[in-house]
Amino acid sequence: MIKACIFDLDGTLAYTLDSMACVANEVMERFSLKPQPVENFKYYCGNGADTLIRRCLADAGDEKLEHYEEARKLYREMFDIDPLYKVSHYPGMPETIKALKSRGVKIAVCSNKPHIATVKVVQEMFGDEFDVVIGQSDALRKKPAPDEPLKAAEELGVKPEECMYFGDTGTDMQTGNAAGMYTVGVLWGYRDKKELVENKAQELLEKPEEILKLYEERKND
Repeated sequence: MIKACIFDLDGTLAYTLDSMACVANEVMERFSLKPQPVENFKYYCGNGADTLIRRCLADAGDEKLEHYEEARKLYREMFDIDPLYKVSHYPGMPETIKALKSRGVKIAVCSNKPHIATVKVVQEMFGDEFDVVIGQSDALRKKPAPDEPLKAAEELGVKPEECMYFGDTGTDMQTGNAAGMYTVGVLWGYRDKKELVENKAQELLEKPEEILKLYEERKND
């Protein structure tokens, strides 16, 4: 029986590429490095802020990552101040979340975005709809380790096998499967179908409204 839905944030619940690119490129400019196209951030993101900075620095001209420690610290500080620049929810997502809540489904967010920024974005986009919000911190290993969704399930009072986990990257598929959850790939995010399938997505959805249909199909399994 499915009792809870756990969601990735970036590329799953909300479009956040412009937000990440804006802050990261400001950091690059501080070191006289080349700003990177917004499209690149589809591949920089997904494995946490520190990995995003490593990838961005390398493409911006700092292949040896000489500025890494300073840049990662600066990125986190700047991003936590205002993580909401040009952030928007995907069409139909707020309605889908409300519909899940109205059916008594417990819902959570697990993100590799820093925790402070994760909480700010979720609050701005969805108010108090989510029961649990977990972002990256030193307390838990980042995805694809299953720590975040397992912690979310514990706080929600459900078993891992009673959860559906939704995400848009191969990292998310690895995370959900490692947690023992029914793992669903969403095709409106930052990565393609091939990556999701190769990382063992158990289901693929093309639009947010299909989340509710899938829940109705599986809620009594």
